[in-house]
Amino acid sequence: MITIKPLAWLGDSLDRVREFSPDARRLAGFELWEVQQGNEPSAWKPMPTVGLGVREIRVHADGAYRVLYVAKFAEAIYVLHAFGKKTEQTAKRDIDLAKDRFCELVNQRKREQR
Repeated sequence: MITIKPLAWLGDSLDRVREFSPDARRLAGFELWEVQQGNEPSAWKPMPTVGLGVREIRVHADGAYRVLYVAKFAEAIYVLHAFGKKTEQTAKRDIDLAKDRFCELVNQRKREQR
C-alpha cells in the first residue's frame, strides 16, 4: 500500500503556484504528486544553498518555473517557495526567501520537540 505524504505550503508558495501558466501548474502538481507517493520528480536538482535535503522541481511549460521543497521529514512535504524563472541563474531573493522559510521550519520543529 502506498502512503501519501501530505503537502504543507509555507508562506505564499501555494499562491505562487496558482500564478503559473495552466500547463506549468498541471505539471508542477503532477511532480508534487509523485513526491507525495515517495517517487522522484522527473526533473529536479538538489538545492544545498537553501538547506540540507531541499530540492528544486524544474517545470518547463510556457516558460521555466521552479518549486522548492523538502521531503525528508516524516510528517509532510514542505513546499518552501515557487516562482517563474526568467534567467539562467536562480535569483538571490528567491534563494534567500526559501532559505528563510527552511530555517524557520527547522526551528519550529525543534521547538515542538521540546
